[in-house]
Amino acid sequence: MDRNELKRAAAHAALDELVEGAIVGVGSGSTVESFIDALRARRERVAGAVSSSERSSERLRAAGIEVLDLNRVLAQGRDIPVYVDGADEIDGALRMIKGGGGALTREKIVAAACGRFVCIVDASKCVARLGRFPLPVEVIPMACELVAGRLRRLGGRPAVREGFVTDNGNLILDVAGLQIDDPAGLESELNQWPGVVTVGLFARSGADVVIIASPEGVERRAASGARA
Repeated sequence: MDRNELKRAAAHAALDELVEGAIVGVGSGSTVESFIDALRARRERVAGAVSSSERSSERLRAAGIEVLDLNRVLAQGRDIPVYVDGADEIDGALRMIKGGGGALTREKIVAAACGRFVCIVDASKCVARLGRFPLPVEVIPMACELVAGRLRRLGGRPAVREGFVTDNGNLILDVAGLQIDDPAGLESELNQWPGVVTVGLFARSGADVVIIASPEGVERRAASGARA
């Protein structure tokens, strides 16, 4: 199986995680696009979707799935039991690096609003230790060099993502070379820096379930203590 086939396999398996008749949270990226395509055939069984990116919203609408406003959904007291998204890296504790597509802030917001995070990946995204993939950091443009300088002092090599602006109007610093010994601690530290909108570490609140597609088949793993 090639990478695209593996992504489709993980995406189809995620359909079994959905709650009948409920709203679903939807992330972004190529594996999530496969999930949206798979969801098209079951669109009558969901009450709509809350999306983490404009690109995913467009694809959901094209699939005939209503895209709902997160603030309105929460104000109405409606539940979003499941959030489905991919990852650029995921470790054995289901901590992730996300943001390769630049939607990390909205992904983190929607994930926080949902009951359970289901991560869908192909096996190449599984790592023993986070940090091989450059860490995305969304920054307010005015603070770009301030944040970049602090990242250099941590041993990172930040580079502005050329020709890219987030859906929030901000910039992305992609940071290579960081030693991520304590993902949750680093997430907390960077998120407190002035000018940082959010960092692409999903470690303080990682995935509850990961669905991993490999040439040998599809595997489902639940985090320790997570609702399975």
